[in-house]
Amino acid sequence: MIGARGLRTLALSLAAVSSAAFAQVDVPGDPYASDPVGIVADPCPSHPKPSDGAGWQMWKRHMLTRDFGQLCRYQAQNREVLASAKPVRVVFMGDSITDNWIGADRDLFTDGLVDRGIGGQTTAQMLVRFRQDVIALKPRAVHIMAATNDIAGNTGAATMATVQGHIETMAELARAHGIKVILASVPPAAAFPWSPDKRPVPQVRALNAWLQAYARRNGFVFVDYYAALATKDGAMKPGLASDGVHPTPAGYAVMRPLALAAVRTSIGGR
Repeated sequence: MIGARGLRTLALSLAAVSSAAFAQVDVPGDPYASDPVGIVADPCPSHPKPSDGAGWQMWKRHMLTRDFGQLCRYQAQNREVLASAKPVRVVFMGDSITDNWIGADRDLFTDGLVDRGIGGQTTAQMLVRFRQDVIALKPRAVHIMAATNDIAGNTGAATMATVQGHIETMAELARAHGIKVILASVPPAAAFPWSPDKRPVPQVRALNAWLQAYARRNGFVFVDYYAALATKDGAMKPGLASDGVHPTPAGYAVMRPLALAAVRTSIGGR
């Protein structure tokens, strides 16, 4: 017969086993199940890109459970930047709108301007990688364009205050490390093809009003892409976006001089 002390010990052991089981990030059929977990020297094994819809869905699940900030995306490129000893003038931190920018206008990202956008990311994910992808590169300034995917709900629900707090924290971290801050408006969007139930126009406008006021209070540069890209109804102007959200080369051509003007205002140069 097990005494009271033995029952307590057994209960604690079972609870520990149960907690460990729930803490695991393994998913049945997960092709990444053999990837390292915990604190390791190299957390970024290479994998081929998924080739079908099911593969991409599994990759998304893997990213959310194992590499939420997608720290592996720019790890190798960051090492190259640091090894080159070439000064970084501005890091462009953002989501797919920043991620796609270098493909549409590669010449912009020269002379110390570095693209560190990742498609699909929310402000929470950007905050996770801010030290690695911005602070560690020691830029003179950071250009932050974020929150489209927070409005779309890419990583779940959040309050407006939480999203604003993520942006504030990135800006405060930059300032604490002597990095000038350029805050970009959220670009216009009347709808999201991947999140069709959302009606983003009022929240985009509210965030942009807050961003502009926050930048003014803190002496940051504010760059207003929204005003240049939006119709009076808050949608992207015809021809400037491929899907109503992501700029075409023509859209990026509108954004380019605004970006360069913001850089000049912040740190001088071109």
